[in-house]
Parts: sequence; C-alpha cells; structure tokens
Amino acid sequence: MSRALFIIDVQNDFTEGGALGVEGGDAVAAGITAYLGRHPDRYDVVIASRDWHDAPGEEGTGDNGGHFALDAAPDYVDSWPVHCVAGTVGAQYDPGLDAELIDVHIRKGQGVPAYSIFEGTSDDGVELPTLLERLGVSEIDVVGIATDYCVRASALDAVASGRRVRVLEDLIAGVAPESSAAALRELAAAGADIDTSTALRG
Repeated sequence: MSRALFIIDVQNDFTEGGALGVEGGDAVAAGITAYLGRHPDRYDVVIASRDWHDAPGEEGTGDNGGHFALDAAPDYVDSWPVHCVAGTVGAQYDPGLDAELIDVHIRKGQGVPAYSIFEGTSDDGVELPTLLERLGVSEIDVVGIATDYCVRASALDAVASGRRVRVLEDLIAGVAPESSAAALRELAAAGADIDTSTALRG
C-alpha cells in the first residue's frame, strides 16, 4: 500500500493578487515545495488539483452550473467571482509551487461546481477514486488552499474513502480564521489527523 500527497488548488487566483486570493497562499506554495525538497521519498505519488472552469460566455456552461456569479453579486457560499478559467494565468499553479514535483494533475469544476479533488479527473480522463485504487493508496496527506473550502471538502472525501488522512496545518491557508478553525475541528471529528509537516516521521 502506498502514501499520497494531495496538493489542493495552489493556483494564482487563490494566492495573493488573484481573483480570490487567500492571505498566506504564496507561503503555502513555497512551503510545499520546500517540504517535498526535504522529503523526496516520503510519498509514492504526489497529486495536485486545480479548479479548471469553463470561460464565461461559453454556451450552456459559462456560469459553471451557477458557480460563477454572472448576473448578480456573488454570495461567497455557492456563487463566486470568475476565477481559475481554463488556460488562463489565474488557473496556473502559483509560481512558488514547483510543478515538476507533481506526478498527477487533476482538473475539477469543468462546467459544474466542484470543491473536492475527488470530483476531478486526471489529464487523461481518469477519475480520482479509480486512480487511487490502481496505485494502492492507503494513506493521504492533504495540503493547499483553501482550508475552509476545497481542502475541507477534499479531506472529508478522503476520510470517507476509508483511507488514513492527515491534514498538515502548516501547509494550508484559509479564507477566514473562524471558518478555517471550524473546518479543522470538523475534519478531526470525522477521523482525520491534524498534524504539521515538521512533526511527521517516516
């Protein structure tokens, strides 16, 4: 059985200066790169997700199932400003994250709302649960952005899949302190371990 690292949505639109920039996002990107540099053999596979939304104006899918607020103000719960449009700079990985360290790239939210990495597919169209089964993944560590949204959703789905899950709280960044703290409490209650990258052994 093998161990995977999930890197959730460390993209330009979610780090400082982006359409939905989160404070501390650039530091998370650099921190993940440094962490993998210190521990090149810790993971059997490194899997990174990206929001990869359809562009506004594309017939039938431009609002990505209501995910983009095009005709009214976003509520920042179910609807959001335009972000991470496929092929744009905003959808690219933050430059502080070394993409050469990523083994599998997952795209999610292609025409529909999607928060969890489990809702995405690899570049060659393989769904994540199928990929994890093929690779024999039994343990998953989760890092990335944002703690209170896509990190939360991804880690909850990882726990629900029956695998051991750890969230590395020094390598995540959230939208708001209160909702991020609540997300970590929820994850712990669901069965995820809340740890730090510096405390891990092995």
